[in-house]
Amino acid sequence: MKQQVIYVIGGGASGMMAAIGARRNGAEVTILERNSRIGKKILATGNGRCNYSNLGATKKDYNHPEFVDVVFDGFGPAQTLRFFESLGIVPRVEDLGKVYPMSEQASSILDVLLYELEYLGVSIVTEALVQRVIKKNNQFTIFLADGRVFDADKVILSTGGKAMPKSGSDGRGYAIAESLGHHTTHVFPALVKLTLESPYLKHLDGVKYPGTVDLIHQGEILQSEFGDILFTKYGISGPTILQLSRKANAFLTENKKVSVVIHLVETLQREDIKMRFEMANEKPVDFSLIGLINKRFISALLKEAGIEKHNTLVKDLKQNELNQLIRLLFDWEFQVTGFLGFDEAQVTAGGIEVSEIDPTTMESRIQSGLFFTGELIDIDGLCGGYNLQWAWSSGYLAGLGASGRLRHD
Repeated sequence: MKQQVIYVIGGGASGMMAAIGARRNGAEVTILERNSRIGKKILATGNGRCNYSNLGATKKDYNHPEFVDVVFDGFGPAQTLRFFESLGIVPRVEDLGKVYPMSEQASSILDVLLYELEYLGVSIVTEALVQRVIKKNNQFTIFLADGRVFDADKVILSTGGKAMPKSGSDGRGYAIAESLGHHTTHVFPALVKLTLESPYLKHLDGVKYPGTVDLIHQGEILQSEFGDILFTKYGISGPTILQLSRKANAFLTENKKVSVVIHLVETLQREDIKMRFEMANEKPVDFSLIGLINKRFISALLKEAGIEKHNTLVKDLKQNELNQLIRLLFDWEFQVTGFLGFDEAQVTAGGIEVSEIDPTTMESRIQSGLFFTGELIDIDGLCGGYNLQWAWSSGYLAGLGASGRLRHD
């Protein structure tokens, strides 16, 4: 039987995984990478520590759960941990199931992948910007921007989405896929900071506190998250906001209004706060909030409550001013005006239509011999190792599928 010649376009996480899967199954494999080295994006993940998986990752953590479920059945988090352990990575499991290498270095993940690729004999061609791919007589021809041409039996598209374009992910893969008959959904940044409409942002810039934030549309809570919330001069950030941003951005791209509600006080009841103000009856209202909330919030909070003189004694406040102040302590709403761009996003939402891909092999249902992996597909997950897990799972299955074997042992 003729050895399959497979070209993987893109040397990111899913591309490297695809190459390893295909080569282990006996194919001749070459990675074409536009940058001067492969795996560049991995080094930036997890703040340089590489949150490479999540033990609790299930189909429910992604936008197309049934598609992901089939893929994870073939190669899921458990197989991923075993795979990396076989390469020398000792997993360190932290809060919420996040998995890091024991070394605490993203470079460890890249190093063991590079070693495995070299050990297996995978060819790597860098500075290889793919311009177009055509298929004729069951053979693929790959044209590079510099004039080089390669022929392949199978092609695995692993070019990534549009997030972090400095790493080489500029959306080029969508055009290649579309030229081969595929369709893409609308793509937009996900796991990204949100912009707000508020006159207090400059004053609140840099304020961080742990709390709950709700995403609201027409009075309905769409999603709630707890964790660090960070105010910036343009809006709001932090892990909680990144988790909310995917849903928020989906609404915003459809011109639907959304807002976020923060809760400055969560462990106390409204009666507790009323009692606090009664006990501080003779104090200036701004001073009465000291020790309850971050000092930087006080001035903005009083202005939002309509209290003009911040040194007004609590006993001299009008009842409606006091009621408004208490309400804001528990529910302070900010209108979301937008989101930062792909430069700031951790992942791309949208991509190749999942209905056009076989989830057992990651092969195109439109163009036989063409396979897809990772962020290029219309699959994205939560923040916390979920998207790298998708890269490993989809990549390994694509490698096996392209080389003729359907499942991982």
